[in-house]
Amino acid sequence: MKNKKTWIGLGAVIVIAAILFAVYWAVVPKGVQGAKTITVEVFNGEQSVGSHTLKTDEEYLRGALEKAGLVEGEESATGLFVKTVDGITADDSQQQWWCITKDGKDLNTGVDATPIADGDRFEITLKTGW
Repeated sequence: MKNKKTWIGLGAVIVIAAILFAVYWAVVPKGVQGAKTITVEVFNGEQSVGSHTLKTDEEYLRGALEKAGLVEGEESATGLFVKTVDGITADDSQQQWWCITKDGKDLNTGVDATPIADGDRFEITLKTGW
């Protein structure tokens, strides 16, 4: 009897995991294939320090930014942790970090998982303070 309950419990866990994976796969942002043009504006605080128009076939923001030579960083468990943008490096001792927005709105994804489409506009702003 105990063995049967164990197998039923294990089966239920597998079914729930499969359902959760299917839901995640259905809602995860997906990149758009093909040629596209995006705009990336770089800010040092409130001051604009550069605007870049990128023509790319990349599906996600990281690929487009790296191919243009705009970002550098460190690999982390969640993808690229952006440290340098357009030649400006965030200073950890001053609690600086890069904030990436799309059309002025916060993103829920990092550069690795942010899909891009033709005409998108991104802002990358150097912020101070955690």
